[in-house]
Amino acid sequence: MQSTKQRHHAPAAAVAAMALGLALLGSATQAQTLTAHPGTAPLTLQALFEQAWQRQPEAQSAALRSEAAHATRSAAAAWTAEPVALELSTKTDRPGSNQGSREAEVGLALPLWLPGERARKAALADAEAQALNSRQRAAQLQLAATVREAWWAAQRAQADQALAQDRLLNAQRLAADVARRVRAGDLSRADQAQADGAVAQAEAAMAEAQGARDAAQAALAAWGVQAAPTLALADGAEPEPPVPDPTAAAAQHPAAADWQDQAEVARRAADLAAVQTRANPELTVAATRGREQAGDRYQQTFTLGLRIPLGGGDRAQAKQATARADAIDAEARAAVEQRRLAADIAAAMARVKATQAQRDALARHAALAQGTRGFIDKAFRLGEADGPTRLRVELEAAQAERQLARARIDAAAAISHLRQALGLLPQ
Repeated sequence: MQSTKQRHHAPAAAVAAMALGLALLGSATQAQTLTAHPGTAPLTLQALFEQAWQRQPEAQSAALRSEAAHATRSAAAAWTAEPVALELSTKTDRPGSNQGSREAEVGLALPLWLPGERARKAALADAEAQALNSRQRAAQLQLAATVREAWWAAQRAQADQALAQDRLLNAQRLAADVARRVRAGDLSRADQAQADGAVAQAEAAMAEAQGARDAAQAALAAWGVQAAPTLALADGAEPEPPVPDPTAAAAQHPAAADWQDQAEVARRAADLAAVQTRANPELTVAATRGREQAGDRYQQTFTLGLRIPLGGGDRAQAKQATARADAIDAEARAAVEQRRLAADIAAAMARVKATQAQRDALARHAALAQGTRGFIDKAFRLGEADGPTRLRVELEAAQAERQLARARIDAAAAISHLRQALGLLPQ
């Protein structure tokens, strides 16, 4: 009787091991081949970034800021430092009467450029336009970092949810098969309890994975993506960029360029403040028409005048010193940012190499685990291997496939992180 029970328990363990192994193996494969709902294109990282950027204040105000920069440059190319002013005046010694002397004057006041002011103001306008472009690029890159983080979190959550779902389906099929065998008398109720326990564990794992997936989709919803059960994410792998010198790459990084352009703006502002030591002089051209008393003929006169303000004193010096201090501050920040970026690039390059090596090693491990599984499965059918060995091999093969699936995502995420460190937008 005891030997009969042993023969019954061995097939039960084999069935449980095989079902669990197939569940994990199938789920790992499903995690790598996510498909969208029929008729719905998968969401891509580049599309997600572009959609998120359109919702940013910097993107919505970019056109107006560019228009303002062009207007500032056009003002620097004008012939006068400020708009021309029209002056009108009338004078009489008998108000309300046509008697006595009368005089009417029409004139134009033309603010003049200070020596060297026009060229330096144009250079400042060009620097501000360049700084506007670099600031927008830095804002895009900062957004890309957040979007990439949410994207890869969603990729991992999607893969884990697919793993848990497939594991639950296979556990339920196993429990149903065990129940039929118990009713037929081939298996005991202990086997049924083990199968039901596997279903309960799979349900708990499914609930946890579903919660993580919903949280990841909620993060994507912040960028305008609607969370839905049919949401499919395209393969998030970005092309691997060429490996540059970290120091040279850091110097060309948009974040460093932003600080460098701000320093250039401050230097140009300091140069302009150096020549704006007083208010702009004004050239006045006026025509006067008047008479001395009633009955006299009107006389026409012309006036040409020049108004020269005195020096600005301490106020001009304070403005110049502030601009130069801003330039020094921005230059120092640019140098610090370049060193930090060079370190980030070097770390990202090392991470790419490590994750790729790990992915390749786990791929070999998964292939060996599958080969061992085939050998043990054949030996088990021939009665040359026991149930615990069969279960252990199945679990090892399933775990190897799962680790390989996660390693592939980690390797792709490492490349994406390297592109972020190099200042490249999602592609």
